[in-house]
Amino acid sequence: MYLKKKAKAIFLILISLLLIVVPVDVKAAPELPANYNKNEVNIDAKAAIAIDSKTGQLLYGKNINKQLPIASMTKLVTVYLTLKAIDQNKINWDTKVTPTQQIFAVASNREYSNVPLRMKHTYTIRQLYQATLIESANGAAMMLAQAVSGSQVAFVKQMKKQLNKWGIKSDQIYTTCGLPNKSVGNDGYPDADKNAENMLSAKEMAIIGQHLIQDFPEVLKTTNIAKMNFIDQKMAIPMSNFNWMLKGMPQYRKRFKIDGLKTGTTDAAGACFIATARHQGGRIITVIMGAKHLTNTDPARFIQTGKLLDYVYQNYQPLVFQRNEVIIGHTNVEVHNGEARQINIGMKNKSLIWVPQNGPKFKVGLKAKVVEAPIKEGQRINYYFFKAGKNKIISLQQPNGLLLPAQALQSTNKVNFLIRFWRWLFGG
Repeated sequence: MYLKKKAKAIFLILISLLLIVVPVDVKAAPELPANYNKNEVNIDAKAAIAIDSKTGQLLYGKNINKQLPIASMTKLVTVYLTLKAIDQNKINWDTKVTPTQQIFAVASNREYSNVPLRMKHTYTIRQLYQATLIESANGAAMMLAQAVSGSQVAFVKQMKKQLNKWGIKSDQIYTTCGLPNKSVGNDGYPDADKNAENMLSAKEMAIIGQHLIQDFPEVLKTTNIAKMNFIDQKMAIPMSNFNWMLKGMPQYRKRFKIDGLKTGTTDAAGACFIATARHQGGRIITVIMGAKHLTNTDPARFIQTGKLLDYVYQNYQPLVFQRNEVIIGHTNVEVHNGEARQINIGMKNKSLIWVPQNGPKFKVGLKAKVVEAPIKEGQRINYYFFKAGKNKIISLQQPNGLLLPAQALQSTNKVNFLIRFWRWLFGG
């Protein structure tokens, strides 16, 4: 018994040494390219991106991984967590909140976008939510955070946790409204530089937009409002959306069909804008970061957004697949150990792919050539991938190639051992 244990120990030591000595080829997870179709259109901004809202298909990218200040685009995370808290019955639209002394100080600062808040006055979550999205009111955003988490710091920690769930590094998030850390006074994030600002990449902002629209599509009913009054008891304070591409605003263009989402501006961030628009049955999200902001009336971010949307609209056409649709050339797949040697397959969900125009030939393929029995009708058994010439169509979540699920359109059982042996032996 002792010799067996000793031999086993020696064997384990030898294996460990081999693992140390013999190099192991570990492939790093693929990353999205920093630039994608960058030279196809000249976007005058530090970073920019265009994606499909549902699949995350990447349509354009410029410096998409570069960390930059996001300013008031931060408020989309604050709004997401507010809607999540309402959905979980932690608060409701009629929950009333009173501003703290620090929030009152921020809301009273005329250098910041705000609606005036008064000490000892109460405001509903609905009022604060509307003011956050329409007027980009900093004090209102901070009050939402206060209502959800009890303090600004606690809410920032919740923001970080949510971003991490989405695969976004959140080590540079400091405030709930997007102002620099020093601008929120005692509510600043502890042990952080006073000049610290919330920083994310264009890619990460697009991911936030994706989740917000997919999980809470009703947000677009508010982001689409150009003007509205903020009611404080008997006072009506006019609010005007900073998204000038909405109908009734100076940069509105009918062809774009923009209905959200959020601007952001600080000295460090420049002019930023995450937009979303309906187009030919799909929805596009664009992000512009670090555009020019020479004056308060500088429309640069909206001009660049329009330029980017024009590029997408002119160079991509939607290809819609219906649920159960059979794709020519990939109508079936071989089944290993099945009673049926092949089964018919089709698209599992209704889906949309943006096909590049005037470029290489668009192709569809199947990820797996053979699938394993048993199989039930409706079961996801494979994935379709897509190419434009030799280049794979990619997405934010799938940088190695966008995949859409294929399902079985019929069932097949697994054959018994004797038949499997016979097939192995004779290939019949």
